[in-house]
Amino acid sequence: MLRKRCLTPGGAPLILLVCHLITALDVPLDLQQPPTLTHQSPKDYIVDPRENIVIQCEAKGKPTPNFSWTRNGTHFDIEKDARVTMKPNSGTLLIDITGGKVEAYEGVYQCTARNEHGTAISNNIVIRQSRSPLWSKERVDPILIQEGNSLILECRPPVGLPPPIIFWMDNYFQRLTQSERVSQGLNGDLYFSNVRTEDTRNDYICYARFNHTQTIQQKQPISVKVLSMDAINETIAAFLNDTEFYSDSPAGERRPTFMIPKGQTSNKLVLRGHMLKLECIAEGLPTPEIHWRKESGELPNKRTFHENFQKTLKIIDVTEADAGLYRCIAQNSLGSVHHIINVTVMASPYWITEPKNLVLAPKETGILICRANGSPDPSITWLMNGIPIENSPKDLSRKVEGDSIIFSDVQTGSSAVYQCNVSNEFGYLLANAFLNVLAEPPRILTPTNQMYQVIMNNRALLDCASFGSPIPKINWFKDDQTSILDGDPYVIHDNGTLEIHVAQKDNNGKYTCIAMNDLGKAENRVQLEVKDPTRIIKQPEYRVVQVAGKVIFECKVKHDPTFTPTIMWLKNNEELPDDERFIVGEDSLTIGEVTEIDEGTYTCIANTSLDKDSASAELTVVDRPDPSTDLELTDERERSIHLTWTPGFDHNSIIQKYIVEYEDGLHEPGVWHYLTEVPGTKTNAHLKLSPHVLYSFRVVSVNEVGRSQPSYPSRQYQTAPAAPDENPSKVEGAGNEPDNLVITWETLTGIQSNGPGLQYKVHWRQKDVDDDWTSVTVANVSKYIVSGTQTFVPYEIKVQALNDLGIAPEPSAVVGYSGEDLPMAAPGNVRVRVENSTLAEVQWEPVSPKSVRGHQKGYKIYYWKERSVFKRSRRHVEKKILTFSGDKTHGKLPGLEPFSLYKLNVRVFNGKGEGPPSPDEQFETPEGVPSAPAFLKILNPMLDSLTLEWGAPSHRNGLLTGYTLEYQPINNTHELGPLVKIIIPANETNWTLKNLNYSTRYKFYFHAQTSKGPGNIITEEAVTIMDEAMASRQVDIATQGWFIGLMCAIALLILVLLIFCFVKRNKGGKYPVKEKEDAHPDPEIQPMKDDDGTFGEYSDTEDHKPLKGSRTPSNGTVKKEDSDDSLVDYGEGGDGQFNEDGSFIGQYSGKKEKETAEGNESSEAPSPVNAMNSFV
Repeated sequence: MLRKRCLTPGGAPLILLVCHLITALDVPLDLQQPPTLTHQSPKDYIVDPRENIVIQCEAKGKPTPNFSWTRNGTHFDIEKDARVTMKPNSGTLLIDITGGKVEAYEGVYQCTARNEHGTAISNNIVIRQSRSPLWSKERVDPILIQEGNSLILECRPPVGLPPPIIFWMDNYFQRLTQSERVSQGLNGDLYFSNVRTEDTRNDYICYARFNHTQTIQQKQPISVKVLSMDAINETIAAFLNDTEFYSDSPAGERRPTFMIPKGQTSNKLVLRGHMLKLECIAEGLPTPEIHWRKESGELPNKRTFHENFQKTLKIIDVTEADAGLYRCIAQNSLGSVHHIINVTVMASPYWITEPKNLVLAPKETGILICRANGSPDPSITWLMNGIPIENSPKDLSRKVEGDSIIFSDVQTGSSAVYQCNVSNEFGYLLANAFLNVLAEPPRILTPTNQMYQVIMNNRALLDCASFGSPIPKINWFKDDQTSILDGDPYVIHDNGTLEIHVAQKDNNGKYTCIAMNDLGKAENRVQLEVKDPTRIIKQPEYRVVQVAGKVIFECKVKHDPTFTPTIMWLKNNEELPDDERFIVGEDSLTIGEVTEIDEGTYTCIANTSLDKDSASAELTVVDRPDPSTDLELTDERERSIHLTWTPGFDHNSIIQKYIVEYEDGLHEPGVWHYLTEVPGTKTNAHLKLSPHVLYSFRVVSVNEVGRSQPSYPSRQYQTAPAAPDENPSKVEGAGNEPDNLVITWETLTGIQSNGPGLQYKVHWRQKDVDDDWTSVTVANVSKYIVSGTQTFVPYEIKVQALNDLGIAPEPSAVVGYSGEDLPMAAPGNVRVRVENSTLAEVQWEPVSPKSVRGHQKGYKIYYWKERSVFKRSRRHVEKKILTFSGDKTHGKLPGLEPFSLYKLNVRVFNGKGEGPPSPDEQFETPEGVPSAPAFLKILNPMLDSLTLEWGAPSHRNGLLTGYTLEYQPINNTHELGPLVKIIIPANETNWTLKNLNYSTRYKFYFHAQTSKGPGNIITEEAVTIMDEAMASRQVDIATQGWFIGLMCAIALLILVLLIFCFVKRNKGGKYPVKEKEDAHPDPEIQPMKDDDGTFGEYSDTEDHKPLKGSRTPSNGTVKKEDSDDSLVDYGEGGDGQFNEDGSFIGQYSGKKEKETAEGNESSEAPSPVNAMNSFV
């Protein structure tokens, strides 16, 4: 049993079940067997005369077969022809035709392969030479034909082998354009249903291409001249003598008639499996249309094609069901005509059951079947070893019954090759099948220890190809199981293959197949691995992107962990373009700077050695539309016109609307204006026009992406002038002086003027007075000033347009006013009501409208602070203004300062300005709470006391009644102690606190208060200092010369120790510090006494002073928790001490006081000695 195999890269016999293929049973070549043909040339073999002839015949068998040939039914002795040789170990003939003629070797050849067990024969191979003859010489007369007539240009190519391919071209080797009117028939002729004057040319050339010899032959060019009726009389005399003239009668419109086929019916024979082509070409004017239908049924949907502009009906892979009547119909506006073609389907023989090689053990029974069909029914002839079976030796174990040979109780010598020949008038089939009588124990043909891999939920097929005679029985076992695998989910096929319908993970394991017959047994082991499927879990999605944009397609894959899939991207099922804009990532495809050519279908393919998955998504690239074209103006009228256009390409974004713009070539050349817009479904617009305009139009297309470029302008169209249709807009009257009236308007545009000589007629009269209209005509301006008017008097105003052709309709009047003057009166009875310390309300009586002398805009309150109640007048007074629009008679003043004296007055104002002020009104604001004290300082911090100094609030907002001081201590964890409260008189500016704890941080809260309550709080922090004596001693020690000398000696000693240790370490000596520390521990440090010294005043520029009695751990570090509760945080430096080994222990710290509102903060500075310790 043979199977198609897929090998791993390492060459391991890995069977991939997706490409599993089972073929027919073969006898191993190491066993005795009759010949079997494996390859032969086709029955009809057309050879190129320029090449040597190769007639193939290959066979296998044991012993190796011998080959012989017959030609035209007689033995072909190749040894007598020096040009003919046979390939070694093969029956293939090589015929060298160099210097010879192919015709000498044309004929019918048959190959015979024989050994001691039988004889196999090949088909009859007909050898014919390909031919491409030249066109026979002929005279081709020019053709003169009347326009509208039909015409056939005959090709009549030479008969070749195989037949040539026909096509028509001109002198420039360009194919002639074909259509429903002009087309080429199956016979190669060129058919014109009706001719036109543009068909006139002198280079209609028919070409014949012979593919087998790669040659092209051409016919003489045909000249055709098509004449209209007017030209016939002028040219007929010149062409009459040497021109074939088609139809001298007028050619008008006519109903169709068929040019091919002729008559009303015709017949067509086609063989089963071949291609059927039916053709109908009709002439007529107008050009007829062709339609097809089958009378007795439907045309086969997937096998039917219409070609040559519906003139050819093609059905491929014809079956007997395609026989019947086919009707073609030619139709134009004057009528129709039809033709019926009777199609008969015959069949050369075709196999139903082809005989197969038969292997039997002695005394077994078997059968050879040769079953075929055809139309007409074929005859069957049996041969044995190439001889008719009736002429072969008798064999009692063989019985021929029609299309079968039955063998029973066969013996070892019964081996032979049997031939079955099936034939009818349309062809024949020849099959070789041997009977091989063998007695062989089983053998396994499948390689051992093969690994099969299959994707979960797929079918698994485990091979156990075997051979034996008698045929072995196959059993399968899994792992160490002793039971035979049979039944769901296992199926054992006749060829030994074990099938698992739906493979699962629990099907993993080792499988054993055992082949047994009467002569023995054989076994083989294989292994099955079931893998997880490859799936795209994040598929690419449909994307729409603008040109120059960026798009990302995702493709995330889940797969079996033992596989590494390869990800491949395709565009339209082809490789991605070689373009740096395409970036393939691990699980994505990115396309940058997208262009329109990037549009298409993008497919992600995840491949493993077993399976694959794919997902596709469309990319649509959108852009602004292309400009519209072909602008055409129709239906021209005085005030309207019709515009049509052809849309440009929408670039995959539907056009939403079209905007029509116009240019006025008379008044504003080069300036385009909006005219109208229409929906995107329309490609025309009816445009309303104005008189006296030289129009040009253009169209702008709009889609979701944006606007297209404007189209090219249409032709110009000028409308006739007319009187104005409208008057100026925005007519207003407002004087800019007390004795005038300024009348303004918005002038008409050029397109609104409707004609030349545009002017304006201005009318005015005082309102509510029985006066006539006064008018004046002015040029094309936008303003007219009327002088000598009364102050602020209403006027009725009209402005009317006119031009050289007439006057516009009567305009409506508007009301305007002459110029304003300053108001004459001040508001009266001004009153102030104080609501609180920062807000007051002002009320007043309005002035009379007549005194305003203009449009009353509102009232203004001027107010200012004179002084605080407890202070003298301010040197600088800043006035503030609040405006109240309209005719309001009250308003509120926010943001006032408490306990202050204010003044105010009120004024009315109009468009000209302000009127006189009202008399000043005075009011006081009540007390409020004060602002925070200006500052808070901590002075003279002592052991148990300190002094606070402050500044009065910048805004007292009343009479201060005192200050409130609250304070509380803060411990090392920043927790607050009990709060102490003290009330301080208002006249104090400092306060001393006593009985405080030494070296303690305090937080202070301080605020002022009036009778209205407490003001804002200011806070500060400060620390009481340490023991005064110790501080004084620190100052003394730090400034002593002996201390400075001691520090220098210590530094020198440390340097010597460093050098000593370095030398000892390099020599491998032991550093003795540890032993010395163990033998001589540090002495106890004596505590400080209160009377050892006094505190000195601290300043930022004071030197750091050592603090006696301080110490650090021997490693030279300072632990924060060791100093949290000491005075080191706020005091100055401490003494350093030495251990017996010379190591230094000490701490140096310092404190600075920041003179800021945040209070005093402490900081620690590293001592130079500590720095040296750290270095060691």
